Amino acid sequence: MSTTTETAEPIKVRDGNWKAGTAAGIAGGLVMGVLVAVMNEPTVAVAIPSLYGLAPPANAAVGMVVHVSHAAVLGVAFAGIVGAVGLDEPRRLVGAGIGWGVLTWVVLAAMLMPVWLSTVGSPASPPFPNVAPPSLVWHLAYGGVLGAAYTALD
Repeated sequence: MSTTTETAEPIKVRDGNWKAGTAAGIAGGLVMGVLVAVMNEPTVAVAIPSLYGLAPPANAAVGMVVHVSHAAVLGVAFAGIVGAVGLDEPRRLVGAGIGWGVLTWVVLAAMLMPVWLSTVGSPASPPFPNVAPPSLVWHLAYGGVLGAAYTALD
């Protein structure tokens, strides 16, 4: 009777650094929020707080808090994804951040936000899909800062 013992190597998946993801998300969210406030103040003052019934009246401070909170959560998701795939080379992380910015623009800003704002009856409800070039610029800035800050903090 023959017995064999097989050993298997566990698959190693690098954990994403959620703390770096949170901080990088906040940094990207602040940069993006300032761009939004400068280029289209009603987005941060009315549209973003309207997602949670916090506007009108317009309140840019509340909008910025909501926006940066979203950015932090998305930063944690980014950290999880890049950690799961083992991405750790700085240029690739910045590129992944920019790609993440484009993805969040398409899925969240262009598709989800118009539906959500329409559902809650916001006066700032954009058309569906909301393919606004300035919004793409804002999300590219978010992603670039996210990737660069994550690289520096991880």
